[in-house]
Amino acid sequence: MLDKLSTQKRLIIATVISVLFFIAYDALFAPKPPLDFNKTVEQNQSAPATTTTSSSTDSSTNLAPKQISKNIATIEGGSYSATIDELGRISSFTLKDSKFKNENGEQISLLKPSSPLPLEIRFSDTAINEKAFKVPYKASSSQIDASNAPATITLTQNLGSFNVVKNITFHPDGSYDLEVKTSSNHEYFITAGFRPIVAVDGYTVHGVLLRKEDDSLEIIEDGDAKGDEVFRSVDLLANSDRYYTTLFYDSKRSMEVFIQNDADENTLSFIRNIGNFSVKGYIGPKDYKTLKAIEPSLVDAIEYGWFTFIAKPAFLLLDWLYSFIGNWGFAIVALTIIIRIVLFPLTYKGMVSMNKLKDLAPKMKEIQAKYKGDPQKINAHVMELYRKHGANPMGGCLPILIQIPIFFAIYRVLLNAIELKGAEWILWINDLAELDPYFILPILMGITMYIQQHITPTNFTDPMQEKIMKFLPLIFTFFFITFPAGLTLYWFVNNLCSIAQQMVVNKIFARHKAQEIAEKRHEH
Repeated sequence: MLDKLSTQKRLIIATVISVLFFIAYDALFAPKPPLDFNKTVEQNQSAPATTTTSSSTDSSTNLAPKQISKNIATIEGGSYSATIDELGRISSFTLKDSKFKNENGEQISLLKPSSPLPLEIRFSDTAINEKAFKVPYKASSSQIDASNAPATITLTQNLGSFNVVKNITFHPDGSYDLEVKTSSNHEYFITAGFRPIVAVDGYTVHGVLLRKEDDSLEIIEDGDAKGDEVFRSVDLLANSDRYYTTLFYDSKRSMEVFIQNDADENTLSFIRNIGNFSVKGYIGPKDYKTLKAIEPSLVDAIEYGWFTFIAKPAFLLLDWLYSFIGNWGFAIVALTIIIRIVLFPLTYKGMVSMNKLKDLAPKMKEIQAKYKGDPQKINAHVMELYRKHGANPMGGCLPILIQIPIFFAIYRVLLNAIELKGAEWILWINDLAELDPYFILPILMGITMYIQQHITPTNFTDPMQEKIMKFLPLIFTFFFITFPAGLTLYWFVNNLCSIAQQMVVNKIFARHKAQEIAEKRHEH
């Protein structure tokens, strides 16, 4: 029957889409245990296979070192400390800012002793490659100071028949310029490094992002790589986790990217080249302002998923609000209020429609009783009832449909924003990127959701459906306990706005209804 069907559609949209999303999120994307680096260090040792000759394919395995090399140089940047090992690789990269600490209170190191490390070179020729991983590089200096200005180090490797030279200019912000020179032309592969492994979680994308010739983005998540993909004319190659990235970028679009996966199905990326090669790189947090200052197009490394077209403007608005307010928590509050104000005209129509449907519920029950057993007549009379009173059975669904992509976009913004790392918000919230330590926000969110549900008009005809809806606040509270405080804050404030708007609409509708009753009495 039509009134039941409309109710069921609202339930499907409000519960199946939202609740099942959180169930799937918790079941499929719960934080994963850290990788066993002792296990993966040898599994990550296969070099990318080329498609040029069978010999290069055959020589694509076991080309990486099987032990950790000693360091030959230290770099002090403005925001980081780094080391270079005797194989010419950036072997460690530690962030200095106090907010970048792990659960043990130690400064976060973005690189782990598992291959491949940034700037590692692997040759297609097996004999050359074996020698390249035995002969150490020599550094022009053992200590480089790039804390206030760019500083260059030169690494040289003598492979007998030819030499490899790496000139690396480190900048204070974590970016660098790389120039590779070889005295003879041999095919080799160089990498920006494996994605940072600070926290292996299922919240966001882990893997490789490429910007192709047509400026479209190709994202290859861990587990999705076929192992033989090749992308040409790439100008951005980013290996990323939730907050951090190791990347190469080249405005000349000269990068030819080869994709592989290791035994744990982690995605690996390499740049193929013959002879001399130059590129720019960056290691560090995916901080919007930092990336934009280095190169505006690098902000594409911050990935928001399907609703990027909504998420990017939302973040820019959030960042703009923060520049005025000076607190990320209150910026989130302001962003939520602005979104609710923008959506209010649409939300108002939906709320009015729900009130009308509730008001018509007794008459619809009369029609059902009168024409019991004749669905066609019931539908015809119910539709006539809707037309007569200007009610739309789907009017309450539209605001929900509109808000779903907005919610997902804000969800990804608040989940991906490294800017929220270490951001405090009133009293007990010391980090908006982490869960509420006392679960106060999730509980308040559940309470406000219950109040919102209590004052929202409904026209349930099935008692079981009504009972299911009553459990939603408890279900949402349970799932939001594991969410970052910033995201829970958004949802809590969103509920407060919904309550305020619903109360206003209910009063307006009650006043109009009283006026209609008074007019009818006056007519009689």
